[in-house]
Amino acid sequence: MNPEERHIFSVLVENRFGVLARVAGLFSGRGFNIDSLNVAETHDKSISQITLVTHGDAQIIEQIYQHLNRLIDVIEVTDLSTGTHVERELVLIKIGAKPHERAEILQVAEVFRARVVDVTTTSLALEITGDEGKLKAAIEVFDSYGILELARTGKIAMMRGFDS
Repeated sequence: MNPEERHIFSVLVENRFGVLARVAGLFSGRGFNIDSLNVAETHDKSISQITLVTHGDAQIIEQIYQHLNRLIDVIEVTDLSTGTHVERELVLIKIGAKPHERAEILQVAEVFRARVVDVTTTSLALEITGDEGKLKAAIEVFDSYGILELARTGKIAMMRGFDS
């Protein structure tokens, strides 16, 4: 691995008040950076999954892994970067769209498999899901039309296949 790489951690935690604050506090207290953070309940309402993207050299990543494992309410920590995994992000993009530009914008949206989620007389809102590269390319293209607003989820990820 490179001296400093991005890592994606899946952290299964008890779904309790304050767990996210403890995870964030671990990072801020030790001077580690969180590049992306996503939290949601799993199919079991008593467990939440935190998908956390961070970066650092091998020693820092190992420290992060060890510290996460020591936190109260943490069930399991997996560094998804060490195996084959699937990752996605979602972005909502609101674009200024004059009537004569709409057909062209919709054609470009189709290339990115974007879905129109809102239309007004002056704008279009699109939903795009994919990997970081696809979203970066879409944002770059739609920027030329005039992005009015943009919101991103951050990464969600899981290992591929089935582990028993």
